[in-house]
Amino acid sequence: MRPLAERMRPQKLTDYVGQSHLVGEGAVLRRAIESGRLPSFILWGPPGVGKTTLAKIIANELEIPFHILSAINSGVKDIRETIEKARRQQFFDTASPILFIDEIHRFSKSQQDSLLGAVEQGIVTLIGATTENPSFEVNAALLSRAQVYVLKELTAEDLKEMVDRALTQDETLSKQAIKIEEYEAILQLSGGDGRKLYNILELVTSESPEDGEELVINNEFVRQRVQENLTRFDKGGEQHYDIASALIKSIRGSDPNAAVYWLARLIDGGEDVKFIARRLIISASEDIGLANPNALLMATTAAQAVQTVGFPESRIILSQATVYLATSPKSNASYQAINLAQRKVKETGTLPVPLALRNAPTKLMKELDYGSGYKYAHDFDGNFVEMEFLPEKITDTTFYKPQNNPSERKIWERLKAWWKGKYGYN
Repeated sequence: MRPLAERMRPQKLTDYVGQSHLVGEGAVLRRAIESGRLPSFILWGPPGVGKTTLAKIIANELEIPFHILSAINSGVKDIRETIEKARRQQFFDTASPILFIDEIHRFSKSQQDSLLGAVEQGIVTLIGATTENPSFEVNAALLSRAQVYVLKELTAEDLKEMVDRALTQDETLSKQAIKIEEYEAILQLSGGDGRKLYNILELVTSESPEDGEELVINNEFVRQRVQENLTRFDKGGEQHYDIASALIKSIRGSDPNAAVYWLARLIDGGEDVKFIARRLIISASEDIGLANPNALLMATTAAQAVQTVGFPESRIILSQATVYLATSPKSNASYQAINLAQRKVKETGTLPVPLALRNAPTKLMKELDYGSGYKYAHDFDGNFVEMEFLPEKITDTTFYKPQNNPSERKIWERLKAWWKGKYGYN
């Protein structure tokens, strides 16, 4: 059987819940639909507020062909094939077919550019859906050819209406004896997301009582059942972070096989490539650091590359970076150093900067000995001169301790030669 969220997806504008500022009587999109003159536009809003549903309803209301592509698994070839199909349909029909692109922010610049001609010539009416700010995620050329409509989170009243409709109209739930005693938990846990709301409702009604008995749903019942089955529907919640955590811990543990598996789980779950790339950048610095300084360069370059390429090809770049990080030597010395330094700052407060290290741009500052005694390292052999750079109160405190890997062993030897036992480098 189809999921409840799919069974309850409205087919007509009169059944659509929420977004009255766009589709209510006299609202901008409502007028465009009623006039039959539909512009290309982008629907920007959080997950589960009806972006896809609204696009399908518009196609139904106007009785025009509807094509849907997902930016997660569609490339330029898919776009061109769909546009060509729309071109043939336009020959027989007067209205331009609708091309709906879900998660359009995941398209690379080249993928977005491949839409320009068809949109400009009216071969298709583009409807894009995005959870990200189009100003940053959609290129200017495409943005100039489309309106942007902002969708809001569904209100408590909207969500309650959706629950009540499901209990009275759904082919399965309407046959059960169900009483909603308290709505607060189910509405709160949905987070304004209609899809999640229906997933929760389907979960809490999945085990019906004995025939003739009424299923009473209250806040405690909902919270208990949701907690027990969280991973079934909450991709944006705890499981989302658990999988990301598993990816990073697999990299830290130098297991490329596990790391790639958890990467695949994130991708398969529709995770934003920018979120994954940010995690890899953090891991490159926190877990690898100076044991392999190129790791941070690899992760940063990968983050730039996936935004240029887009899905589905960007998965290859993410895989390359993940494997590289997992197989690199590991060191968290830099991470530990900043932790120790911040702890020391909290313990000792704002200690004064030694006079020798202070800037002296004015005559008064010079008269106060700002910069006095400073030794310019480049004036000495080897570009090094021993002097005190820490406040007097914490002199000789060691924050950075090189670890036992080839790269940091070389750093240790340099520090030992420079500081001759100071800071414990001996």
